[in-house]
Amino acid sequence: MDKLLIRGGVPLSGEVRISGAKNAALPIMCAALLSAAPLRLTNVPHLRDVTTLLNLLGGMGVAVSLDEKLGLELDAGRVHTPFAPYEMVKTMRASILVLGPLLARCGEARVSLPGGCAIGQRPVDLHIKGLQAMGADIRVEHGYIIARAKRLKGARIFTDLVTVTGTENLMMAACLAEGTTVIENAAREPEVVDLANCLKAMGANIEGAGSDMITIEGVSALTGAAHRVMPDRIETGTFLVAAAASGGAVRLRNTSARILEAVVDKLREAGARITAEDDAIALEMDGPPLSVNLRTSPYPAFPTDMQAQFMALDCIGRGTAVLTETIFENRFMHALELQRLGADIEITGNTAVVKGVPQLDGAAVMATDLRASASLVIAGLVARGETVVERIYHLDRGYECIEEKLSQLGARIKRIH
Repeated sequence: MDKLLIRGGVPLSGEVRISGAKNAALPIMCAALLSAAPLRLTNVPHLRDVTTLLNLLGGMGVAVSLDEKLGLELDAGRVHTPFAPYEMVKTMRASILVLGPLLARCGEARVSLPGGCAIGQRPVDLHIKGLQAMGADIRVEHGYIIARAKRLKGARIFTDLVTVTGTENLMMAACLAEGTTVIENAAREPEVVDLANCLKAMGANIEGAGSDMITIEGVSALTGAAHRVMPDRIETGTFLVAAAASGGAVRLRNTSARILEAVVDKLREAGARITAEDDAIALEMDGPPLSVNLRTSPYPAFPTDMQAQFMALDCIGRGTAVLTETIFENRFMHALELQRLGADIEITGNTAVVKGVPQLDGAAVMATDLRASASLVIAGLVARGETVVERIYHLDRGYECIEEKLSQLGARIKRIH
C-alpha cells in the first residue's frame, strides 16, 4: 500500500496548474446516460473515482474513448445493462448519480446503496422521495435501489435538506420527464451549475441553477454535446492553504477565486495576500498564519470539504480557533492524527477548539478520508522532520498527482510503495 514521505519546513513557491473538478466531472459523466449521442468532455481529472465511474459506465454498455489530448468521449447509444453492482459502487458514493439518468432514459435501474468516505451518514432517501414524486416505483431490497417508470412526470419537489447529489440526480432525471419539474431548496454549488450548463448544451431546458429553486422543462430526448469541466475549487483551496501554512508564495493556473470566495476570505483573515486573476490565483504569506474561526454550511458559505485543511492551518496559527462542523457528524477524525504531530486540539461534539503551537513534529499518521488526507499532507509540509502519511488511496480518489504538483512548488515529498 502506497504512503507519502514528507520532509517538512520548506515554504511552497512557484506555479502549478489546477485540475478539473472531480465533483463536477462525476455527475457530468453520468449525464452521458441521458443521450444516445456522444458526450465529449475536456479537463476531466485523472483520478481513481473517475476510473471507477468509467468502469461502471462501461459495464452498462457506454463506449468510452480518449483522444490524444486526453479528452473523454462517452457514447451511451447502447445502454444494455441499467445496473450498478455493489462491487463498483461501494468505494464511491457518487455512483448513486447513475440512478436518475438510468431511470429517465431506460425506464428502469438497479443501483446498489453507495459507500465512499467514512465521514458520516449521507442518506439517499431524498433522491428516492424526489423520484417517487415524479412517478417512479421504487423499492429497496437486499442493499439495492430498484426503480421503474414508463416515463417520469414533472413534479414540484422540496428537499428537507440541501443535498448536492440529490439536486443533481433529480435535475438529470427531470430533463427527460414529461412536463415541468421544480426543485426547491436546491443545492447552489458551482458544480451543480456546471452540470446544468452541460445539460443545456445537450438540449435540456433548465433555469435557476445556482439558486435555491431550479426549474426544468422536460424534453423527449437530449443530443450530444461538448463540455469543459470547471476547475476544482477544493484542490484550489487545498493548495492555497498549503502555501499559507508553509509561509510560501504560489500562483495557481486554470482556476478562479469566484468559485471559492468563502475560502479566500478566510485565508485573507489568516494574513494571506491574495491576487485574483481571470483564470488564476496568486497567494503570498509572510510569517505564521493568524488563527481563523469557521463554521461549515452549504454553498455559498464555508465548504465542509475545506474544514480539515483549515484545521491543519490553525494548528500552527497565532491564537485559538473554533471550528464548527454542521454537515457531517464524523468529520473530525483527522484531529487525532494531527495530535500525533503535536497539535493542541480539543473536540466537543461538532466543535473543535484548536490552540496554535509554534511547531509541529513529524510522525507516522493515517488518513481516514479524502479531505483528512489533505490536512495531514499540509501538516507534514510544515512539521519538523519526517512525516509519513499512510492509506493515501483516499488522496488518489480526489487529488490528481498531488505529490508531483507539490514537488513542482518545492515540497520535499515522495510516494513510497
